[in-house]
Amino acid sequence: MAAKERTLNLRDLREQPAYLLAEAARYLRLPSATLRAWTFGRGYPTAGVGRQFRPLIHPSRRQPPALSFWNLIEAHVLRALRTEHGVPLKELRQALEYAEHKLGIERLLLRQDLRSKAGQIFLERYGALINLSASGPLAMRQVLDQHLNRVTWDQAKFPVRLHPFISVDSVAESRAIAIDPGIAFGRPVLIDSGISTAAIVARIDVATDYGMSLADVTSAILYERAA
Repeated sequence: MAAKERTLNLRDLREQPAYLLAEAARYLRLPSATLRAWTFGRGYPTAGVGRQFRPLIHPSRRQPPALSFWNLIEAHVLRALRTEHGVPLKELRQALEYAEHKLGIERLLLRQDLRSKAGQIFLERYGALINLSASGPLAMRQVLDQHLNRVTWDQAKFPVRLHPFISVDSVAESRAIAIDPGIAFGRPVLIDSGISTAAIVARIDVATDYGMSLADVTSAILYERAA
């Protein structure tokens, strides 16, 4: 198979519905209700009139609900912007639309452009919309970089691998665990061995069987039990 064909096949794999909502939320350390609102929207009352909150992420499949690997990446990055700062989603949507129409970048949450000048312009626009102080975009950049450092992109600048956070609060930690659509059907694995974290927790003595380090096994156990 030619290299170009392999790239196209992998890209197609990354866009396919692969994760149930609850499963994706557990992998990302997010409440299921939060991820559902981000990807499928939700209704809310305003002055006695029901309105619909539009999603920020377009799910790979709506019925039955399922997310793709790329949806995981978008939610992972959105977590940095939304969960860490608690800012309004309306303004975030406006900033993303600004990036698409003014910077010419579709699905910015997926793109490596977030680490470039385009990403800085996006953050400045976002900060202006929510009236952040001058130091606000800098603080957001630091949190965003912590999340982006856990994503690997291909030559086309699209994500190919995610190293999820082991716990809700920790950001400076091992990258031993990875979610890669080309390994174990996109389930979390210890990247050095390719063995799923779920299998390791199901069999604690796997370290002896496979010659793994205690640190890697501990990471897998913490990741699985932190949900």
